[in-house]
Amino acid sequence: MATTKWILDPTHSELQFKVKHLMITTVTGSLKSFSATLSSNEDNFTNAEISFDGDLNSIDTGNTDRDNHLKSADFFNAAEFNSMSFKSQSVEQDGNDLTVKGDLTIKGITKPVTLAIEFGGIATDPYGNTKAGFTLSGKINRTDFGLTWNAALETGCVMVSEEVRILGELQFVKQA
Repeated sequence: MATTKWILDPTHSELQFKVKHLMITTVTGSLKSFSATLSSNEDNFTNAEISFDGDLNSIDTGNTDRDNHLKSADFFNAAEFNSMSFKSQSVEQDGNDLTVKGDLTIKGITKPVTLAIEFGGIATDPYGNTKAGFTLSGKINRTDFGLTWNAALETGCVMVSEEVRILGELQFVKQA
């Protein structure tokens, strides 16, 4: 089988994270700048190879002070570790559902993660480009990656949850 290479279409893709704040509400942020590639056997994504790189200086939560705090040494230390990356180790496909296992690296710390991905299908755009769409979801524990800043509250809770939900809408363009 021939190997097909797919490159992320950044204008039709988004990557978000969601974290509990004060343990009562959820704050949503996104990476505004990231890239990804996907290599597969034709249009079958079983055993595909996936790689991702995200610019941590592009974090956007809609609040400049919070964004600057996330980029600081308290969290991502983006001055020293300006990107995060992911490289798949295995991809299993069951119909439109994929399970992707791979290594996520944040702040120089690499840990295994499992992501659930829903394959949305393949379509040709008006310009003749073949595109594949995916919806991604997963969870990580931020402290596993050295993101340990927190503050205890009088209520016995903490300011920021350890669990971070990852959500993505990703569109890839098939390369000739």
